[in-house]
Amino acid sequence: MVGALVLCAGMTLAQPAAAGGLGPAPKPDPTLLAQCTGTGPITCTFDVPPGHYDVTVQLGDRRVAAQTEVLVEARRLMVGSIDTAAGELVRRTFTVNVRTPEAQQNGFSGPGTPGLTLTFAGSAPKVSGIGLAPAGCETRRLFLAGDSTVTDQDAVPYTGWGQRLPSWYRRGLSVVNHSGSGEGSISFLAKPEMWAALQPQLRPGDVALVQFGHNDKQTSAELFRANLTQIVQGIRATGAQPVLVTPVVRRWFTGTTLNSTGLIVNGLGVDLPAEMRSVAATEAVPLIDLTARSQAVVEGLGPEEAKALYLTREKRDDTHTSEYGATVYAGLVATALDELDLIPDRYRVS
Repeated sequence: MVGALVLCAGMTLAQPAAAGGLGPAPKPDPTLLAQCTGTGPITCTFDVPPGHYDVTVQLGDRRVAAQTEVLVEARRLMVGSIDTAAGELVRRTFTVNVRTPEAQQNGFSGPGTPGLTLTFAGSAPKVSGIGLAPAGCETRRLFLAGDSTVTDQDAVPYTGWGQRLPSWYRRGLSVVNHSGSGEGSISFLAKPEMWAALQPQLRPGDVALVQFGHNDKQTSAELFRANLTQIVQGIRATGAQPVLVTPVVRRWFTGTTLNSTGLIVNGLGVDLPAEMRSVAATEAVPLIDLTARSQAVVEGLGPEEAKALYLTREKRDDTHTSEYGATVYAGLVATALDELDLIPDRYRVS
């Protein structure tokens, strides 16, 4: 077992870390490479309990050129593709949330593999060093609560935008994706493994993004607003910062513009993004209008080119995103968080 779980009882993230900020990043430990197998991809497993861990990876090879990306657990992207020449070594550090189940929190995809899994993928992946240590109490946490368009999808080619979001951040910020396929505002509140499991994890200084709508197909406007209000107020009660995120659009066109189905108007005629905007205004909470931002992207591409964002070609699915689409939408969320100034700049990958 690597290290021990660090307990932070009595501390809040609203309190500043020590004057020097984060301590030293974990140094590569040659013995950790013994936990790795394969060549393309390279998979490394470590026996650690649930918690938050700082990871250093040294990418590249002293003899050959390489092209490597780093994923953790259930296909969470931590480091995008990096090209290295022969003899060139590049270090990256990040913070990982290890949990059970490791992917979807409603158990949709099973418990996954215990401990921490690192995967080095790409056309020619190479890793020459790994460092691993429990994250300190000053670690910030960014929680995600949502549906299949957000969650950590374990099965290729399905990919949620929350799965790609960690690659936008460096060590010191841990993304905790507490989402699940099929979840809507009603089921999220009702299932003990969803809201009841998420709320006790929150603490002052955390940020919690909330995106529902895709599965509120027959939810009335009044009930949708009431459910969102309950979640927002419940997050606030912990001292954490709630942020409402309107749902990503579907690739449903009429001509060259998205129709009501694409814009997440449900079977009762309820404009769910508009209701979410209303709750954000009433409760005075930050809003990321991902519906409007993704609409601009999809309509800008047009019906044919927008297929690349979704699983239209692979699965005839115009709701769930491809790796490419999830990456684009994660970028929209990261940009919106920058604009809201909710995540300190020091955690953002430049």
